[in-house]
This record gives sequence, structure tokens and C-alpha cells, in this order.
Amino acid sequence: MNTVKVRNIVIGEGMPKICVPVFGKTKDEILNAATALKDVDFDIVEWRVDWYDYGTDFAKVNDVLNELSKVLGDTPLLFTFRTADEGGEKNINKDTYLKLNIDIISTGLIDMVDVELFSGDDIVKEIIAKAHANNVVVVASNHDFDKTPDKDEIISRLIKMQKLGADIPKIAVMPTCKKDVITLLAATEEMTTSHGDTPIITMSMGGTGLISRLCGEAFGSAVTFGAVGKVSAPGQMKASDLGDILRMIHKAI
Repeated sequence: MNTVKVRNIVIGEGMPKICVPVFGKTKDEILNAATALKDVDFDIVEWRVDWYDYGTDFAKVNDVLNELSKVLGDTPLLFTFRTADEGGEKNINKDTYLKLNIDIISTGLIDMVDVELFSGDDIVKEIIAKAHANNVVVVASNHDFDKTPDKDEIISRLIKMQKLGADIPKIAVMPTCKKDVITLLAATEEMTTSHGDTPIITMSMGGTGLISRLCGEAFGSAVTFGAVGKVSAPGQMKASDLGDILRMIHKAI
């Protein structure tokens, strides 16, 4: 598998990297949440800008980013506007979504950007092209909060993300039973083994899918998400506990 280096973090090598979401409705809430991370074990910060009251206002988002980057220092920053269609906090039209991501990439203040696969191929390609021209790593994503697609469909979506040029394909699905978790893990293993052109991120959400957030090193998921305070998705556990468990698994493999 090829790896992706973001600052001093190598994604796709060794233990899964821990990404901690930061979110808030106001600038102060966001910066306070980031400041509270100083004693937490993690590798990447994801700013969920869709939580921000002014998340579609470039000037205000840029202002927060300037301050946030100072607080985070050398920690890689992933910029994510999660749309309401995929579990996010806000509706946003496609033109605004495209312009916001393109403009933010141009600031030089982010290391990684999330683009949703089902935004449309043209939008995904344009964001990826802009990101790569600015040395920004692209996480292409898809979130299904209703079900777990079958194994072949999961793999198909991840491969499509690769073909569109994503550096790291990501899929999160909701299990309706324990077998769904096995489906997600089987898809992860097959994708990594047979189509491992890039690192991938996969997870089964909710309590039933919690195991998928812990066993990435064994099955092939390169990043996992842990919470500090409020969770941003069903099934997230505390980042501190997550780190302890990942290290235990790493030693045993």
C-alpha cells in the first residue's frame, strides 16, 4: 500500500492514526475545543465547519482558520464541511460547497480536505485538482447512516474515489446487525489487499460497529476517529481510550 505523508504523520503505516474532530457554533467554542486538546493523544484534527454558525461565510471561516492554525501548530488539519445529506449540520447548495472548499484550499491554512463522493464527479474532480495544486491531501468520503451496502458496493465506491484522484478514500456505514460489521471489515481487507493503491479509512458506526474503529491495523483502515468531549458521529469513543487500545493491538500484531 502507498502511504500519504501529512506534515510529520505518515498515514497508511503502522498504527491507525487518530483523528479528533473539533466543532462549535462560535469562534470561541471552536478555539476553546482546540485548546483543550493539548494533553490528548491524537495525530490529526478535523474541523467540522458545518457546525459553525457562519460555516458558509468564507471571510468568517478564514478568520477562524487563521486562529485555529496557530493553536494547532504542527498538527495536521483536516477541513470538513459535512453536508446534511451525509449526517452534517447544515444544508448547502453544490455551488456554495464547491466555492467554499476551493477558496479555503487556496488559503494555505489546511493540510487536508474532505470532499463527499456524491457531490458529483465534476465537483469532486475540481476540488481534488485544486487541492493537489496546493499540496493539500484529499479525503474523499461517503457516509451511509441508514444501512451497510454489500461488500462489492463498498469496494466499488472506494475504488471510484481512487479513480477520481483521492489520496485517501473513506467510507462510514451504519450496521443493522453484527453481520454488517463483518461485511465492512471484509470489504476493508479486500480493498487493502487487492486494490491498495492508497490508504483507506473505513468504519461501521454505532455501538455495534465499535470494533471496526479499533482493528484498523489488522484489516487495513489507516485512520480512526476519537472524541474529546462531544462526539461527531455514532460510536466514537474517547480519544485517550482509543490510543491505549490501538497500542495494545499494535504490540500484539
